[in-house]
Amino acid sequence: MARVLHNLLMFLISVALKIRVLGYWSLIYGYCAVCAIVALLKLWWNIVLRPTTTFRWLIRETPPACLNDTSLGTHCYVRIKESGLRFHYVAAGERGKPLMLFLHGFPEFWFSWRYQLREFKSEFRVVAIDMRGYGESDLPLSTESYCFEYLVTDVKDIVEYLGYNRCCLVGHDWGGTVAWLFAIHYPEMVTKLIVLNCPHPSVFTDYALRHPSQLLKSSHYFFFQLPRFPELMLSINDFKALKALFTSRSTGIGRKGRWLAAEDLEAYLYALSQPGALTGALNYYRNVFSSLPLSHNHVRSPVLLLWGERDAFLEQEMAEACRLYIRNHFRLNIISGASHWLQQDQPDIVNTLIWTFLKESEGRKSYRN
Repeated sequence: MARVLHNLLMFLISVALKIRVLGYWSLIYGYCAVCAIVALLKLWWNIVLRPTTTFRWLIRETPPACLNDTSLGTHCYVRIKESGLRFHYVAAGERGKPLMLFLHGFPEFWFSWRYQLREFKSEFRVVAIDMRGYGESDLPLSTESYCFEYLVTDVKDIVEYLGYNRCCLVGHDWGGTVAWLFAIHYPEMVTKLIVLNCPHPSVFTDYALRHPSQLLKSSHYFFFQLPRFPELMLSINDFKALKALFTSRSTGIGRKGRWLAAEDLEAYLYALSQPGALTGALNYYRNVFSSLPLSHNHVRSPVLLLWGERDAFLEQEMAEACRLYIRNHFRLNIISGASHWLQQDQPDIVNTLIWTFLKESEGRKSYRN
C-alpha cells in the first residue's frame, strides 16, 4: 500500500511539474505574440507616416574619431583557442598592475566604459572588451553560441590570456548578468564584483514573475525572441529606435547628467549598423528563458551594486533583494537622477563610489596576481 501511495505521489508531482513548465512556456510565447502584434502596428504606422524612408538605413563605414582616442587605451585582439573566437578589447594602465575587467551591456560595446578607462588606469590594468557578438569581436550567428556557459567561459579565457588568475570585475546590464554568473562559478577569480543596474539573475527571475509592472518593462525580452523581425524594427528609419534608446527623455543618457554627444551616438551607430551586429546583440536574449532559473546562485566576493534611480527598464526594489545571495560584504548605492546608463550620464559619481568601495579593504587584501 505504501509503495502504491509513493508511486501515486511521484506521478502527481511529475504531472504538476509538466503543467508548470507548460504554463511557463505558454506565458513566454503568448507574450511574444502580443509584442509581435504591437510591433507590427508600429511598423504599419511608420510606413503610413514615412513611406519613403521607413526601410532606409545607413551602414556606417568609417568609425568616428572618438573610437581612436588614444587617451582611452590601446586596441588589442586575442583569439581564444577553446572557442576559436577572436575578441577585441581596449586596454590601458601598466601591465602587471591589478586587472580591472569591464563587461558592457545591450546594445553597447567597449566604448560605454570610456570614463572609467581614463579614471582607473592610474592604479589598474584596465581592460574593456567587446563581448562576443559585439563591436570588433567575432559574431557567431547561432543563438546556441550565446548561452550563459559560453559567455562565462569567455571571461575566464580572457582573464587567463591577459596573464591573470583573478580580477576586479565590473559589469553593466547584460555584462552585469555575466559578471554575476562569473562570480558565482569562479569565486576564486573575482577579488571584488562591481555591478551597475543589473540585479542578481535569481532576483530578476523571481521578481519579474511576481510583479506585472516589471514584466511589462521587460517586454523587449519577449519581443527579441522572434527571428529577424526585431532586427528590422531596430533598423528602420536609419536606426531610429536605437537613437531614441540612448537619447529620449524616457530612456536616454543624461537626463540629469552628461548628455550623449553626437559623436558618441555615431560611435554606437557605427558598431550596431555593421552586418550581423544586431543579431549578435539580440542573441543574448534568445537563450535567457532556457537558462533560468539558476542551480547555483551564491556570490562569495565583496559586491558593490550601483543603481540608477530612474532606470526605465528595471525596478529599484530588485537592488536590495540581491543581498539575499551574497555571502560577503555588500554595498548598495542608489544614484539619484541617474538613468539605466549611469556610468555614462553620472561618471564622476560612479567613479567616486567605485574608488570608495575599492579602498574599503585596502591593506587587508591585495588585488595583485
